[in-house]
Amino acid sequence: MKTPTIVSSGEWEAARQELLVKEKELTRARDALAAQRRRMPWLAVEKTYEFEGPAGKVSLLDLFEGRRQLIVYRAFFEPGVFGWPDHACRGCSMVADHVGHLAHLNARDTTLAFVSRAPQPEIERVKARMGWTMPWYTIAGDFDVDFGVDEWHGTNAFIRDGDSVFRTYFINSRGDEALGSTWSYLDMSALGRQEAWEDSPEGYPQTPPYEWWNWHDAYGDAEPAPQWLEQTQRGTRADQT
Repeated sequence: MKTPTIVSSGEWEAARQELLVKEKELTRARDALAAQRRRMPWLAVEKTYEFEGPAGKVSLLDLFEGRRQLIVYRAFFEPGVFGWPDHACRGCSMVADHVGHLAHLNARDTTLAFVSRAPQPEIERVKARMGWTMPWYTIAGDFDVDFGVDEWHGTNAFIRDGDSVFRTYFINSRGDEALGSTWSYLDMSALGRQEAWEDSPEGYPQTPPYEWWNWHDAYGDAEPAPQWLEQTQRGTRADQT
């Protein structure tokens, strides 16, 4: 293996600073792309879709669990998929392994759900075996065909206005590789991270960055701790440098 040049500490830092310029450009470009997603037109979902959940039949609207936004990943776990019945698809399983704690998404009025063709007992069994805790439903109709995930994995984003549901974005293929963190899911959603620095349409929900963050078992506390607000202000100033 031909390794890179071995350099001094000063030379290494200079090389890092040079690359950091490009990394910041990439970050700004990613922010701009997310801002464009928030301006995507919405597609009304007028067809009724049914799923099977742990408690029985549910609709697409039910998958929101009362929240404003819904992100649905189509995982391949069903007869005919390599690994069945002991495992889901290897790639889909890697995606599931990368999903962060859902309390943070839920705190931004967003629900994540997985859907597959496997029956609920098989889904519950593989979730327990692999240590997965996300909601995971059985597709009972044409959802996968209608939303471009009948032959390959993909992630659809939805938003609701009362009982009306709209499709807002779709990511598949290599785009799914970057998903799993709270930030990646929020960045593909119609409302984004809902933080004040974002370029969002007028009237979109936004709060100061950092302040809404919490331990995953402490969301719902009445007010952020003063010590945390002090830290967030320091972080905000650092972001502006």
